[in-house]
Amino acid sequence: MNHSFQPDLLLDALRKVLPSSGDCPLHEPLFCGNENKYVQECVDTGWVSSVGKFVDRFEADLAAYTGVKRAVAVVNGTAALHVCLILSDVQPDDEVLVPALTFIATANAVTYCRAVPHFVDSSEKTLGVDPEALDAYLAEISEIRADGCYNRKTGRRIRAVVPMHTFGHPVDMDKMIAVCGKYRLALVEDAAESVGSFYKEKHTGNFGHIAAMSFNGNKTITTGGGGAVLTNDEELGKLAKHITTQAKLPHRWAYAHDRIGYNYRMPNINAALGCAQLETLPAFVEKKRRLAEKYRKALENVPGVTFFVEPEFAKSNYWLNAILLDKEIADKRDYVLEALNDAGISSRPTWDLMYTMPMFKGCPRMDCKVAEDIGRRLVNLPSSVRLGE
Repeated sequence: MNHSFQPDLLLDALRKVLPSSGDCPLHEPLFCGNENKYVQECVDTGWVSSVGKFVDRFEADLAAYTGVKRAVAVVNGTAALHVCLILSDVQPDDEVLVPALTFIATANAVTYCRAVPHFVDSSEKTLGVDPEALDAYLAEISEIRADGCYNRKTGRRIRAVVPMHTFGHPVDMDKMIAVCGKYRLALVEDAAESVGSFYKEKHTGNFGHIAAMSFNGNKTITTGGGGAVLTNDEELGKLAKHITTQAKLPHRWAYAHDRIGYNYRMPNINAALGCAQLETLPAFVEKKRRLAEKYRKALENVPGVTFFVEPEFAKSNYWLNAILLDKEIADKRDYVLEALNDAGISSRPTWDLMYTMPMFKGCPRMDCKVAEDIGRRLVNLPSSVRLGE
C-alpha cells in the first residue's frame, strides 16, 4: 500500500465541498421551475397518457437544444437503444461492439435484437471506447466482405459499434467516425448520460447514424422515466416515431398497423416534466461543472487520489463525478467506499464489466485491460445539481 494515502485526508477534502450535515445522495433530481405547473395542466386536462402537447413540445425542444434534426421521446433509455439498433439494421446473430465498461442496458439492448454483444476496451482519457485500440483489434480479427465487416473467428457479421459517453464525458468521436468508415460499421451513440455534454462544440448525439438518451430519475434532467432517439436523418426520425407507437397507421378510428411496433411512447405527463427540466438544463450544467471544479481543487493535494477531468476536446456535463485511486492502492477501493458511505457520503464503484456477468461470459471480447484497471480504481462521488449552487 502507498503509505502516503490517508483516508481521513480524502474525507476532509470532500467535506469542504459537500454539506456539513446529513447524508449526501449520489444524484438526486432538482425541480425548481415549471414542473408543478406543467404536470398540473396534464392532470387538469386529462392528457396524461401517450399523446398530448407536451410530448410534441419536448421532442421539439430537445431537438433544438441538442442541434439534431429529429428527437423522438420514448419510455426509457433502454427502449431508445433498442430502437436505435433496429433502425441500424442489426439482425439476429450479428455482433455489435459495445464497451465492457458500461451500464448493462447497452449490452441488453443488443440481445433484444437477438444479436451478440462483442465487448471492447476503454480509454483512460475518456473512460469510453478507445477508438485507436479498437482499430488495431479490428485489423487483427475482422475482414471486409461485400455486405460488411465480419469476425474471422466467429464468422458473424459485425454490424455496429455503440460508444457510450461515460459519466457524461464524450468519446473521441472524430476517431470513432474514422474507425466506423474504415470497417463499415453503423455508429450508434449511447448518449444516455450525456445530455448537456459537447464534443468540439457540438452536442453528443449528432455524430452517429442514430443516438439514444436517458432521462431517468438520476440523470442531469429527468422525465421520471424516459428516453429519446436522436437522429439527423428526417426519414429515420419518422420511422423511429412510427415503430415506437406500435407502428399504427394514422386514421380517425381504424386500428391498422404495417409492421412490428413497440409500445415505447413517452406519456404526456412525463414529457411535461421534461419540458420544465429542459428550461433549466443550461443552468443545471453550469452548476454541475462548478461542482466538478470544486472537487478538483479540493482533491488536488490529496495523495493517492486523482479527480477525473473532461478530455480537452469536450465540455462535459459531469453527470457523475469520479475519482481514480492510484494503481498502488487499487486494492483499497472497497475500503474507501465503506469509509465514504459510513460518513453519509453516497459513493459507488463503476459497473461490473459486462463480460463478468453470467449471461455474457461466452461473448466475444478484446483484451480489456484498461477497462479492468478503471474498474478496480474508480469511485463515483455525489453529483446532484444542487451541490453546485
